[in-house]
Amino acid sequence: MNKVISHSLFTDFDINLFKAGKHYKLYEKLGAHLIEVNGVKGVYFAVWAPTAASVCVIGDFNYWIAEEHQLEVRWDSSGIWEGFIPYIEKGALYKYKIQSNADGITTEKADPFSLYCEKPPHTASIVWNLDYDWKDEKWMNSRKETNHLNKPYSVYEVHLGSWKRGDQNRFLTYLELADDLVKYVKETGFTHVEFMPIMEYPYDPSWGYQLTGYFAPTSRFGKPQDFMLMIDKLHQAGIGVILDWVPSHFPDDAHGLGFFDGSHLYEHPDRRKGYHPDWKSLVFNYGRNEVRAFLISNAVFWLQNYHADGLRVDAVASMLYLDYSRKEGEWEPNIYGGRENLDTITFLKEFNEVIYANFDGVQTIAEESTSFPMVSRPTFTGGLGFGMKWMMGWMHDTLKYFQKETVYRKYHHNELTFSMTYAFTENFMLPFSHDEVVYGKKSIADKMPGDEWQKFANLRLLYGYMFTHPGTKLLFMGSEFGQIGEWNFEQSLDWHLLQYDYHLGIKKVITDLNQLYKSQPALYEKQFSSEGFEWINYSDEQNAVLAYIRKGNNSNENLVIICNFTQVVRENYRIGIPYKGKLVEIFNSDAKVYGGSGISNSGKLEIESTPYHGRNFSASLILPPLSVIVYSIY
Repeated sequence: MNKVISHSLFTDFDINLFKAGKHYKLYEKLGAHLIEVNGVKGVYFAVWAPTAASVCVIGDFNYWIAEEHQLEVRWDSSGIWEGFIPYIEKGALYKYKIQSNADGITTEKADPFSLYCEKPPHTASIVWNLDYDWKDEKWMNSRKETNHLNKPYSVYEVHLGSWKRGDQNRFLTYLELADDLVKYVKETGFTHVEFMPIMEYPYDPSWGYQLTGYFAPTSRFGKPQDFMLMIDKLHQAGIGVILDWVPSHFPDDAHGLGFFDGSHLYEHPDRRKGYHPDWKSLVFNYGRNEVRAFLISNAVFWLQNYHADGLRVDAVASMLYLDYSRKEGEWEPNIYGGRENLDTITFLKEFNEVIYANFDGVQTIAEESTSFPMVSRPTFTGGLGFGMKWMMGWMHDTLKYFQKETVYRKYHHNELTFSMTYAFTENFMLPFSHDEVVYGKKSIADKMPGDEWQKFANLRLLYGYMFTHPGTKLLFMGSEFGQIGEWNFEQSLDWHLLQYDYHLGIKKVITDLNQLYKSQPALYEKQFSSEGFEWINYSDEQNAVLAYIRKGNNSNENLVIICNFTQVVRENYRIGIPYKGKLVEIFNSDAKVYGGSGISNSGKLEIESTPYHGRNFSASLILPPLSVIVYSIY
């Protein structure tokens, strides 16, 4: 039997960085690496287990017998066990058998740095490499310009396991999905795809938010290189890729990170900080240097090795507050008596500083639902350093408003206008995500009130309002064609609905709104600045009408937007305009091609020298029912 040979990929500098929490490429050292030592090919294994009494590598190459391949602990108090085992090849299955120093309990753990895992419910790690010939040079070289905050950013959120299914409801592979997904996203005009967590997870109903393989794309859909090919094809089509990243918590599955070496290694030892009551999962110890290095290395890994263009960070609010989902007595204040988790704050700042310093043209996006200040402001000004933050308040208020019958909307006008009081305090992304279409909340389309015509008119209005409101956009799959049923992670989207005109009309609305967003600088150049927005009239609650201007760098490209939130056609509706010229309709959500009534202001409308709304000029318009109209000014 081939025994373990002493060997190390670590230098003293590596160890010092690791102990200090500043080693941001730990995946190049820890884990299983196919290498050659003295002319012999095999695998170098390294795992962090500081309180272990012994660590053995078990696998299909030694019949899972622990005593055959025992690793050696390093002399430098790093807690790293390592060794080279000859003749092991790519594809070998393995785990670490760890005996605890504290109580003698022995556990079998998957490799935290495994590049590839067995398909669940199996739990072994797989020796692998990441060799791949990328063909996305054009995208990567131009990404800095195309992925900037002053560019269009329209995101299609995808759960790969339920976007499309094969015969007998089987999962389709990365390779089977890639071409269809690229074609569809290109056709509908989204600028980015966001994948719900793609890292290995044991439990399908978690949707991927309970990770056990932080460095491995799930094997449900194929090999790591297959996922690379999917990203490569998206990039070649000019589509960016955002990965959902979950540094907030992890499950306590026996083969996972929990109680890894017989101690609270990755999770915080204090249950008030180390256990998440909502998700029955464990919480990382953000104050431990080695854990911070693990997490930041993981973020770097996906950007470096999989060419991801951004990370959407899940559940940031749960990380920031010590009392999140905890009752009185279940949490302990910080050293200043506050509820903020100071370790998390410094971790998130460091994470963002590392990402933005090392990768041109990437963005980090925080799912953060509270009023925590300066989430998307640079760390040198005291912010957390994210590029964007989800605008959860806008999402909740807007959906709450739209679910009301139109006759009552005049009493809730402030639910629409309130967002503009804080719209520029952060770099906001407007999300209609997966969370809004599950657990009895209904699909976005089914939230809309009224008969069938009104439901779809409301949906077109909702999306038109979303795309003309300041901020970037995110839409969960199925919402773009008006899926009626709630999202079911166990089956495909209801693609058959596209045979019906109303659903086809919604898809065309989204396609045209994406094109409008990308072609009109006024909608994106100042999407995070108050300079990019001006109210014309926000106080017509009686008619439930809003009118506003979106502005870019060139005033000649400004747009006038009018929203009519009732089904009443408003004739001779006058709005103030700041300068003379003509209004030309460039988008109308009531167009017949979308399933609307086709009411329109045809041709060029003359802007008159009649003062109105505090402006020197004005125009008289027809407002179609339940509609958004966008005008250029010439």
